[in-house]
Amino acid sequence: MNIEIKDFDQEGEKITMIKDGKEVECNVLFTFDSDDTMKSYVGFTDNTIATNGRKNIYVQSFDPLAPEIKLEDVTDEKELEMVNDVLIQIDESSN
Repeated sequence: MNIEIKDFDQEGEKITMIKDGKEVECNVLFTFDSDDTMKSYVGFTDNTIATNGRKNIYVQSFDPLAPEIKLEDVTDEKELEMVNDVLIQIDESSN
């Protein structure tokens, strides 16, 4: 799957992405900061359902102090593990 972030509206809690060539508006589900990476993270969904029956959730990182917010893929193994731990905590607290 090919996604590209077009716009991140922090106040409106919306993200617009280009997914497989189509513009899709997504809802921001959560944000969190990491002291270890000095980055912020945003989790969002396009409300599609994965094969496991749950909503697809995407997580991107950004520098909250940058003059212009630019969302970036999380590719570092340690970051991915940390994000996964946060997702598990969110899932457990929502049940």
